[in-house]
Amino acid sequence: MPRASERRSPASQRHADTVRFVLFEARPAGLTFNQLVRAGLACLRDTIAERGWPPLIWTRSDGCKFCSDPAELQAYEVAIIREKLTEIRRFITGVVAPHAALQPKGRWIKHLNTQLSSVESTLDVIADYIEA
Repeated sequence: MPRASERRSPASQRHADTVRFVLFEARPAGLTFNQLVRAGLACLRDTIAERGWPPLIWTRSDGCKFCSDPAELQAYEVAIIREKLTEIRRFITGVVAPHAALQPKGRWIKHLNTQLSSVESTLDVIADYIEA
């Protein structure tokens, strides 16, 4: 009987072949592992949308998984919205507000501030949404 390191299931061989293929494709671009994963997940999300598959979500307990449970999907969506809301707020306070202080009459900064305030208030409403 072959040793455990020598036994390979067809699934593991397919996975290894896929990884090898992706690494050869990425090599000229010099992509990092995280870039490969992000690009792969982005492409997978596009494929999921095109084919009507259940959404792919990530949880601490289960990692990445396909999900069709409405409560679990809503919890994931609210968590993502809260994350984006925090990013927008930090962008406003850390970049846009100082820019506005430097250039208070600037047309661009006024427009940007107005639009981002609208986005912030919309995300805030969604983040605080609790199903009645």
